[in-house]
Amino acid sequence: MQKLGDYKLPQFFNYPPYFTLQPVRDTREKQIQLWKELILDYCRTQKIFVIGLEEDFPLFSNPVIERSLSHEAREAFLSILVSDEWLDKRHRKCLILWHRIQEWANIILNFVKENGLEDSVMTVEEIRSGIESRGTELHGIDRTILMRALKLLEQKGKLAIFKGTTADDEGVKFSI
Repeated sequence: MQKLGDYKLPQFFNYPPYFTLQPVRDTREKQIQLWKELILDYCRTQKIFVIGLEEDFPLFSNPVIERSLSHEAREAFLSILVSDEWLDKRHRKCLILWHRIQEWANIILNFVKENGLEDSVMTVEEIRSGIESRGTELHGIDRTILMRALKLLEQKGKLAIFKGTTADDEGVKFSI
């Protein structure tokens, strides 16, 4: 089985037709589903939160079989993943959500409870890269995703977000 670093690639990754958009609707739907699962799983295990359409993303080519996805195929596969999560109007970069924002919010709540932070204050950066978050899914989380999840929790009355003088100073007061 072929690997990409420590990531085991599925069998279809070595099948040349999967690097070409399939013209038959049923086949294309299956192809898109396989690529969606592959991209999400790879991004989750490698903690990749943003993919650029024009970037050299490792899954977009397979040197072993000398195949690469066309621009059209890249856009088709990413569009299925992101729907409204493009980070720019020209659809060049997209946010990859292997958890929905509500699920990220639940992960944050569990993190707070497991670490006894129910009435604590933390900076956004501490949540993303602090000692407490090491070894959790929150460690290294994309700031955009984290802020969306925190704002959802703020709307539900679980915390308050307060602005600092810089983005690094933004804080969160949990009230669970």
